[in-house]
Amino acid sequence: MSEDFYDVLGVSRDATEDEIKQAYRKKATEYHPDVSDEPDAEEKFKQVKKAKEVLTDDEKRQMYDQLGHERFEQAEKRGGVGGGAGGRGQGNPFGGMGGGGQGSPFEDIFSQFFGGGGQGGRQQRNRPRQGQNLRTQVALDLEEVYEGVEKQFTVTRPEQCTTCNGRGHPADADVSTCPECNGQGQTTSVRDTPLGRVQQTRTCPRCEGTGETYSETCSTCRGDGITREEATLSVDIPAGIRDGQTLRMEGEGAPGENGGPNGDLLIDVAVRDHEAFERDGDDLYHRHPISFPKAVFGATVEVPTVDGTTELDVPAGTQSGEEFRVRGEGMPHLRGRGRGDLYVQVQVVTPESLNEEQKEALEAFAEAGGEDVDVSEGFFEKIKNSHLF
Repeated sequence: MSEDFYDVLGVSRDATEDEIKQAYRKKATEYHPDVSDEPDAEEKFKQVKKAKEVLTDDEKRQMYDQLGHERFEQAEKRGGVGGGAGGRGQGNPFGGMGGGGQGSPFEDIFSQFFGGGGQGGRQQRNRPRQGQNLRTQVALDLEEVYEGVEKQFTVTRPEQCTTCNGRGHPADADVSTCPECNGQGQTTSVRDTPLGRVQQTRTCPRCEGTGETYSETCSTCRGDGITREEATLSVDIPAGIRDGQTLRMEGEGAPGENGGPNGDLLIDVAVRDHEAFERDGDDLYHRHPISFPKAVFGATVEVPTVDGTTELDVPAGTQSGEEFRVRGEGMPHLRGRGRGDLYVQVQVVTPESLNEEQKEALEAFAEAGGEDVDVSEGFFEKIKNSHLF
């Protein structure tokens, strides 16, 4: 999938806003993680959403067209997206669990290139932002997927510090104007380039954009405003979900910044292998042994299903490796009616030992079929790959 936002949505560069929104709805439906089977659907969905957000905003679209995709992305990164809660982060506090941030990815993009700042820039940085998405995994047995199940799991995630209520400092700490940025929340540098003198504005590293410093930091969260806590959650697993699909629990992700809403928790589903069945979509495949006489004369055999057993009619003259279809005994269709099918491949079993009566009967059978062999000298080893099977 191309990175260029116009290519992502499949629209021309002069597309109208209505055309962009229409293309977004089509792509979002195609790649939504709750319905798409593609392994990278989550990433594609995020890319489609981001493309729509940029191209339907006049200022962002103008900047995107002027800078091009690569420079625009670089400007986004320099805008200080993500980080700790409340602007006090010490790097990314979410470790390997973090998904993409849900706040605006274009904070200070104009001031980064063309200067600015002041009180307006500070207010922009301190506006509420949605917290980051987190990601975890749940492992399921095939039987659980067949029925659907409520699954309980434990996840370690960032939470707002209860000691300081997310402030990062005691309520009675002395507050001072940041001496590095003089309360502006930004620092400005000027450098000479082949194109002339460029002024660049960055978030103040000392106060993290707040414009203020405090005499004390919270002893519990050490100024971050967040702590890592274990949470036990329950999620409803829909019947028929497939290995690799992702569920979303809204509001169960990282806490928002400046009073913003929490992010979401993304749950990757892993379905364990089953000893009796292989799954392909909503169909199941099973190898079932039958005896030589049943293959020759035909029989009704009992074969396993995920939730019990069912009867299968094996016709006379069945060959080893033949496959039979049992309708409606596969996996449930996800968020739909009905089930897939069960395909049973029969494997004719060759007995390892025979009594005298069985040997005599099989010798007579072999002679009648033109086989000049002695049962005691490996009759089954020679006959099991012949036309009789």
